[in-house]
Amino acid sequence: MSAHSEIIVVIDFGSQTTQLIARRVREQKVYCEIHPYTTPFVDIEKKRPKGIILSGSPCSVYDEDAPRIDPAVFDSGIPVLGICYGAMLMIMEHGGRVAPASHREFGKTELMVLDTSGLFAGLRIEPPQPHQVWMSHGDRMEEAPAEFEVTATSAGSPYAALRHRDKPLAAVQFHPEVVHTLIGVEVLRNFIFGMCGCAPSWTMQSFISSTVAEIQEQVGGGKVICALSGGVDSSVTAALVHRAIGDQLTCIYVNNGVMRTGESEAVLRFFREHTALKVIDVDGVDFFLSELSGVTDPELKRKKIGRGFITIFEQHAAQLGDVAYLAQGTLYPDVIESVSFRGEAPIKTHHNVGGLPEVMKLELIEPLRELFKDEVRDLGLELGLPEEAIYRHPFPGPGLAIRIIGEVTPRRLEIIRQADAIFLEELKTTGWYRKVWQAFTVLLPIQTVGVMGDGRSYEHVVVLRCVDSRDAMTADWSRLPDDLLGAVANRIINEVRGVNRVVYDISSKPPATIEWE
Repeated sequence: MSAHSEIIVVIDFGSQTTQLIARRVREQKVYCEIHPYTTPFVDIEKKRPKGIILSGSPCSVYDEDAPRIDPAVFDSGIPVLGICYGAMLMIMEHGGRVAPASHREFGKTELMVLDTSGLFAGLRIEPPQPHQVWMSHGDRMEEAPAEFEVTATSAGSPYAALRHRDKPLAAVQFHPEVVHTLIGVEVLRNFIFGMCGCAPSWTMQSFISSTVAEIQEQVGGGKVICALSGGVDSSVTAALVHRAIGDQLTCIYVNNGVMRTGESEAVLRFFREHTALKVIDVDGVDFFLSELSGVTDPELKRKKIGRGFITIFEQHAAQLGDVAYLAQGTLYPDVIESVSFRGEAPIKTHHNVGGLPEVMKLELIEPLRELFKDEVRDLGLELGLPEEAIYRHPFPGPGLAIRIIGEVTPRRLEIIRQADAIFLEELKTTGWYRKVWQAFTVLLPIQTVGVMGDGRSYEHVVVLRCVDSRDAMTADWSRLPDDLLGAVANRIINEVRGVNRVVYDISSKPPATIEWE
């Protein structure tokens, strides 16, 4: 949404860590955004980037259908940093040679830095001192172009880092964006501030100032409605839009029938007691449950809920009169995950991105579309929202509909609401709620045999899911204490009729996602 005086662009070739690159750049208070490799270079140039970073990829550069980029990027005068696949692509485009490695490198590797200028400025190399980096490649650069010089090596990579002798081009075989590369921050800072000449000026204060001005310019004297769910994304969106246009904003909270126990009442009470927002509440339970009846496909669930919200918002916009805008809390991960790579299916269609109808009467205002979740929390605190609103666990727009695998029915909703309430209550009682990123339960579409009351039971399975993350782009399962997990499982089996088995999900993201659907 915003125009930025300085920007670093990441060209994505499908790496699992592309989002981490953008996060690391933003941590240096420099704005960064991601674009797929299919983006025409002329469109990248229009953004006037101070630098370009080429990501890694699951592909090999010598594959017949390997992703490419317009070679003009290397002659543009814009500083370019190639990482892993991006490095090999840069080298190959200049006449170097890449081949399958006889000694593959995956994981922690010792890097020997040969030159402390450029990317490695400020690092000690005398006496010879190895630096821990993270490698993840089965190919390697076998021959460097004449105009490039080697700046670092490793046991398996004779060209672990290179730079062009005349152009602002640098290539590294390792991944500076991951925490296991202990010199990663220094390498990225040397690129951002040394090669690109950026200034650390992208802050939440500057974001508020520029975004408020843009909302005011876009809306003028018009009316705006905001989709308010009570989660941090929509709460911060409402606060930011209200900062810009005041009473021209009306918030609409819709009970879609797939909320947690007491969720709707708590959300409405909070906003009416703690904010100056105008809030209309809509009972959409019957409408949404009717829409979801018989639906088992998760993508269809998301789309039906997304379109259902828009239908309700447009109806209430007509009642309010002359409403032309809808504000919603779309985040950058929503946008990234809803875009396919190389024409393949997206990770998932977010209800507020791919779930929107093609023809919509309201014009969208998405002031958080450029931000990751942790940045949204910082923004909320800057706007003066209380911690109660800022540090709630993320809750998806489609609600419990995507935590019930299979069809959504009143009985299955009752089971998952009770189980979820027990899990969250135990986390809060033991002090674990604020230690983890997100926790919830999932109801599986299977039943298993059990023994209850000396008799055979054949009942549902509930999954406990709890993860640690910073921005939801990557996540690891939370190491909850055994006694806590045992207490939760025991309570769910004893107190929730219809459940005889509880399991704990220990999958990370990637390869899994946080939500099950």
